Amino acid sequence: MTRHSKFRACPLCEAICGLELQFEDEKLVAIRGDDADPFSRGHICPKGNAILDLESDPDRLRKPMRRIGTEWQEISWEDAFTLAGEQLAETQKHYGANSIGAYLGNPNVHHFGHIAYLPFLLKLIRSQNVFSASSVDQWPHQLVNAQMFGHQFLVPIPDIDHTDYFLMLGANPIASNGSLMTVPDVKERIKALTTRGKLVVIDPRRTETAELASAHHFIKPASDVYFLIAFLQALIKIGPARLQIYADKLLGFDTVLDAIKQFKFDAIETLTGISSETIDSMANDFYSAEKAVMYGRMGVSVQAHGTLCQWLMQLINIYTGNLDKVGGVLVNDAALPITGKGTSSGSRGRWHSRVRELPEFAGELPVSVLCEEICTEGNGQIRALITSAGNPVLSTPNGQALDSALEKLDFMLSMDIYINESTRHADLILPPASFLTQDHYDSVFNAFAVRRVARLSQPIRERASDERADWEIINGVGAAFAKAIGKDWQTLPPPKHMIGMGLARGDSGLSMHDLESADHCIDLGPLRPSLMFRLETASGKIEAAPDLFMQALAELANASSATTGDTDSLQLIGRRDIRSNNSWMHNSPRLVKGKTRHHLLMHKNDLQERELADGNTVRVRSESGEIFVEVKSCDDLMPGVVCLPHGFGHQREGLHMQQAEKIRGASYNDLTSATELDGPSGNAALNGVRVWVEAV
Repeated sequence: MTRHSKFRACPLCEAICGLELQFEDEKLVAIRGDDADPFSRGHICPKGNAILDLESDPDRLRKPMRRIGTEWQEISWEDAFTLAGEQLAETQKHYGANSIGAYLGNPNVHHFGHIAYLPFLLKLIRSQNVFSASSVDQWPHQLVNAQMFGHQFLVPIPDIDHTDYFLMLGANPIASNGSLMTVPDVKERIKALTTRGKLVVIDPRRTETAELASAHHFIKPASDVYFLIAFLQALIKIGPARLQIYADKLLGFDTVLDAIKQFKFDAIETLTGISSETIDSMANDFYSAEKAVMYGRMGVSVQAHGTLCQWLMQLINIYTGNLDKVGGVLVNDAALPITGKGTSSGSRGRWHSRVRELPEFAGELPVSVLCEEICTEGNGQIRALITSAGNPVLSTPNGQALDSALEKLDFMLSMDIYINESTRHADLILPPASFLTQDHYDSVFNAFAVRRVARLSQPIRERASDERADWEIINGVGAAFAKAIGKDWQTLPPPKHMIGMGLARGDSGLSMHDLESADHCIDLGPLRPSLMFRLETASGKIEAAPDLFMQALAELANASSATTGDTDSLQLIGRRDIRSNNSWMHNSPRLVKGKTRHHLLMHKNDLQERELADGNTVRVRSESGEIFVEVKSCDDLMPGVVCLPHGFGHQREGLHMQQAEKIRGASYNDLTSATELDGPSGNAALNGVRVWVEAV
C-alpha cells in the first residue's frame, strides 16, 4: 500500500495544532504532529490521535435519527428537515417566538460550519431564549472587554513568547492547551519563559502548570478578588502608574484607584491564604519587570466575583503599563477579524429572562435560567429546544433538574453525533459529517492566538452521499422552517465563500488562494500593539471605571468578607485533564485508557479528620444535590479544598456511548446551583461550592 500525508488543524481544542494525517490508499492509519507547522512546531496531544477513534466510533451517528418512545429509527434527511421545520413552526404558532429555546455547546466554536451559520438560523427563529456554554465559562472576560474596550472580542492575549514575568491565576494551560489564549506547544513555551524570566501560578491546587512554574502559591477558592485588590493596593504603594503609552486614551482610572484605596483588610491571609508580605513581594516583582503579564482563566471566571477579577487584572496590566505592550498583553489583529463593523460588540440588558429577569448579554441569556424557563408555565415558556453540539445536562448548573426538565418539552431537536445525557431526550437528532470532510477556518481561535496565524483546513476525503456537513444541516433546517412559516430562506453559501468574505474585511493581505495553497499554518508574525486605535467604546477611550463594575466593587466593599464558621464543610473546585475535553471525548478508547481520572481529590489531613481512606466511595453533598464518587488523597491540594473533574457521570439510561458508560465518576454539575451567579455578567459561579464529604 502507498502511504501519503495530508495536513489540517486539529479541531478538538483551542490550541489548533497542525496535524499530519497519514493514509494508506484511502484509509486513515496514523496521525502525527505537523513538524512543518510554524505555530504548533510538531506538537500533538493525545486528543489529536483520538481522531482515529472518532472516525471509526460505532456509536457515532451518521444518519438522522427519530425517537419513537424509547426506540430510535433512521429517517431520510429530507424527512428529517421537514419534521424539524414543521414541529418548530407549530410550536411557535401556538406559543409565540420565545417558545423555542436554543443551547449552543462549546464545540460550536470549533467548527466554522456551526459558528458562522447558526446565527442566521437563530435570526430566522427570532427567539430571545438563546443560551450557550459561554455563560458557564468566559462571560466575565467578554463583559470586561465590552465595557472597557468597546468589544467583547478585543481580548488581551498574554504575549507568552516575550514576557519576563507571567502571573497566572486559576489557569492550567498544560491541561487545557490555553483557554482564551490559543497556545500550542505550551510546555516548551513555558520552559523558555522560565529560562529567561518567571512564571508564578496562584491556584488552590498545584496543577500540572504549577509544577513547571518558578513559584506556586495556594489560594482559597473564590477569594481571588481580595488578592487582586490587595495586589493593586501594593502597586499603588510601590510606585506611580505607568500610563504614558495610553496618553489621552484612558478614562476613569483615578476614580477606580480611589475606590481601591478605600478597602481595608485586617487579615488578608485569613481571607485568601496568602500573606500580605507575599502579595507585596509579588507586586514588587511584577512592577519591576520590564515586561509582565497578569492573566486569569476559568478558576477566577466561574466564581461569584468573576467579572471583578477579570476587570482588576486588566487594571493591574494598565497600572504597570503592560496592556497593549510587547511582552505584556496584546490584542490579536487577526487575518479574519471578529471585531469591528458588522460584528457583535457585546450588548447587555436589551431583554431579560422571563422568570428571574436576568439581563441578556451578547444576544444570550445565562444558561443558569434554562431549566426554570422550561418548567415555569406562562407566556414565553420554552416548549421546544434546539441543541447544537452541546450536553447541558453535564455542562450547566444543577444538571439533575435540567435532565428532568428536558423530559417536559414538546419537541427537542439536536444537532449532534452522539446520543448522550442530553440528546437522549431529543425527538430528532441530525448528525454532522466528519470535520475531515469539511472546509474549516478557526475564526475565533486565530483571533485569540499568541501569534498572528491563519490556516484553511480543507477536506481530506469526500462526504458520502448520505452525509451532511454542519452548514448543510443548518441550511436544511432553516429552509424547512422558513417554508413552514411562509417565509423565504436565502440559502447560505459554502464555507470557502464565507471565509473569503471574512478575509476581505481584514487587512492581512491574505487571499483565499493563499490559504488554499498552504498545506501548513501561515505565520504572520508576533503580536503587536493595536488596541489603542481599535477601541470601540463610545468615547473612543479605555473606560477604566464602568458604572456596572464600580457598583459591584462598592457592593463588595459593603459586604462582609468574614469566613463561615462551618468547619466541617469544604470548598469544591474543578479540574481539567489533557486527555479529556469535558464530556466530548469519553467514548474514545485512546483517551480513557490508563489511570482513572474521575476521583474526588482531597488533602490527606481532610481525609483523616473524616476517618476516610484513599479509594473510599464517599457521599459529596452540596446545598443543591449529592453524588457518590471515589476519593483520592492529594498532597498537591490546599487543605479545606476538594477537586472534581467536569464532564463525568455517564451512568444514565438511554445513552448510546458504550465506552463512556463504562467509566466511573459523577457529574460535577449535580452539585452546583443555578442561583449562584457572578452578578454583573450572569456567569455561573461553579468554583468554591460549599460541600460536605461523608463516608458511605
